[in-house]
Amino acid sequence: MQTSKRGVGIIEGANVKIGEGCAIWNYVIIGDETRIGDNTIIGSFVDIGKNVTLGKNCNIQAHVTISNGCILGNNVFIAPNSSLLNDKYPKSQFMTPPVIKDGAIIGGGVTILPNVTVGENAIVGGGSVVTKNVPPYTVVAGCPAKKVMSIEEFGNKREVFLADKQKVH
Repeated sequence: MQTSKRGVGIIEGANVKIGEGCAIWNYVIIGDETRIGDNTIIGSFVDIGKNVTLGKNCNIQAHVTISNGCILGNNVFIAPNSSLLNDKYPKSQFMTPPVIKDGAIIGGGVTILPNVTVGENAIVGGGSVVTKNVPPYTVVAGCPAKKVMSIEEFGNKREVFLADKQKVH
């Protein structure tokens, strides 16, 4: 049985459930009733709201804000300094948190607005502002985020990049 790794300065709300094999680094806030799936990693200075669900094998990097009620599937990656927002007209008390489906990748410095779904295995480029739903297997970027390529094109560009980097070393 694996145990969770814990940093310092973690503030954990009431009825939080943390799965096996998780790593939660320093100065993380976890709101009431939040669920964190097995083997999820949460970086330092992350703020997770109330009633949030994080799936298994997620990687939430440093300085990420996940607002109340957000739902993340399994194998989601969120790069540093990203925010998932839940209130279109603050302080309205009508929360419509985003949903991030299995395998989605959210780049650094991304803002995802309320009532948005990021589809399975979709990729959001760094610095983007996501104002509308992102279809599964799609790569979006920009402000506002728009489709920039297919997941196949992304995979091909990634392979070329990695091959070039291996030649250098």
